[in-house]
Amino acid sequence: MKISTKGRYALRMLLDLAEHQQQGFIALKDIAARQEISKKYLEQIVAILNKTDILQTNRGFQGGYKLAKPPAHYTVGSILRLTEGSLSPVACLDHDPASCPRHSACATLPVWQGLEKVINEYLDAITLQDILDEQRQAQNKNDYVI
Repeated sequence: MKISTKGRYALRMLLDLAEHQQQGFIALKDIAARQEISKKYLEQIVAILNKTDILQTNRGFQGGYKLAKPPAHYTVGSILRLTEGSLSPVACLDHDPASCPRHSACATLPVWQGLEKVINEYLDAITLQDILDEQRQAQNKNDYVI
């Protein structure tokens, strides 16, 4: 399983919004500049995210985007599932019930199911707030005062 640029950039965009949430609505061009991502690509990601309740949008002079909920309410897993679709390591796990004719006799299926469980549990345990907190801690370690 590889996470595409769409998934990685969506996560970076939402982290940027979380980091700047006190500034209100943030213009896409500002996010694009800070994250060094094309504004056009961010527009494609916003189109996906706007189908959910993740973002609030404001049009006009002070327009832009902001998170609809606090950063602690967004998990990395939920963000990646929106942009990537499935996080399953193999295609046969994308269907329930399994459509593979070998499903009932597949010796490797438990391996893939276990991997999928670990991936989902790990990514669902990390919130945007967790990432922000970890980033702030790392920055504070590098702040030396003489």
